[in-house]
Amino acid sequence: MFESRPFPTAAVLIALASGFALLLAGENLLLIGVLILVWIATFWLVSPVAAGAPAVSHAESVQLTRTGMRDLFEHSSQPVLMLDGMRIIVANAAAREALGTHVLGQDARVAFRHPEAVELLSGLESGSASIQGLTGPRSIWQITRQPLDQRYSLVELVNRTAEADISRAHTDFVANASHELRTPLASIIGYMETLVDEGDALDRARAAKFQTTVLREARRLQQLVSDLMSLSRVEAEKHDRPRDTVDLTQVVALAARDAAGPDRQDRLQIDLADEPLHAQGDQRQLEQLVRNLVDNALKYGAADRPVKVELKLAERQCAAIVVRDEGDGIAPEHLPHLTRRFYRTDPGRSRAAGGTGLGLAIVKHIVERHRGKLDIASRQGSGTVVTIRLPLAATAADATQASGSEPMS
Repeated sequence: MFESRPFPTAAVLIALASGFALLLAGENLLLIGVLILVWIATFWLVSPVAAGAPAVSHAESVQLTRTGMRDLFEHSSQPVLMLDGMRIIVANAAAREALGTHVLGQDARVAFRHPEAVELLSGLESGSASIQGLTGPRSIWQITRQPLDQRYSLVELVNRTAEADISRAHTDFVANASHELRTPLASIIGYMETLVDEGDALDRARAAKFQTTVLREARRLQQLVSDLMSLSRVEAEKHDRPRDTVDLTQVVALAARDAAGPDRQDRLQIDLADEPLHAQGDQRQLEQLVRNLVDNALKYGAADRPVKVELKLAERQCAAIVVRDEGDGIAPEHLPHLTRRFYRTDPGRSRAAGGTGLGLAIVKHIVERHRGKLDIASRQGSGTVVTIRLPLAATAADATQASGSEPMS
């Protein structure tokens, strides 16, 4: 197609005027006509293309080289591979980290070694498949293949392991919570059925014993529901850092005595820092943290030995809350799992003591919300020490000192 150009009217008029002047000067008419035609044609060729006319592209398509494809996907957060037939010719940084650098140049069927992946890669159409065990025994990856032409194709990997773990943890939590709720309910229903069925035929001593058991299991059920609600609230606020300034000295003293109650005050020893320590925190949650730790120490520590609660200034501008008991201690294999929901080292003893298995899970989430650190150390036969480190709040004096120490401009 011819390009749409504007007619050079002014240039043609100038050429005609010049030709007329040459004619008056006595030049040859044929020569003047040729010069005018050449002049007009020159102006026509150099005139710009009209606005709105389609521009002619010198390249019908963009072709990416192997190096260009590698550079295009190198910094993608998802693993991406480019295949030449079945051979892996490009693997970005995420793919090399997940699968290893050795996959470059390798047959993709050997790299994946999974029937569903091999079937997907051997086909001609695009598609996706879910494969397990690619980078670990419990890993789950979604693999997607997109052909570029008859020879080359792109393969993208998406790690679904975390989603599966969350789903599995949710299922386990529901199952464990259901079991924990069902146990006291079954006991309550069983004893109440006996009381109703026997009626006056049941002697007063046995009836009183059954009623005491029902009351105890009902309170245990109440405590379990309360802990479940507390855990739900703490998890919901986990990423919302508290903004209030809390006096840790007051929180530790009141919460520890509250956890001990009137019957266990004689076993409680509290050692507070000489000067007040303040932290940015949620006072209600910090009190719950201290209560849970002190209650655990009193329950599982030796009944005739004290429980020591200490608040002190620690390194790196932190306050340390230390709760120490002198009980039987905890076996090393249990320590990494103590903050899991419903985890118990001795389920029978824990239930007998009124524990729900949620206390340390709540403590862990409270510490994480306050950007603190939880450490549990224990030796069998010597007892257990739980240490909480919380960053101190910046005081007005600290802010003044920091501003005064800045170099003057």
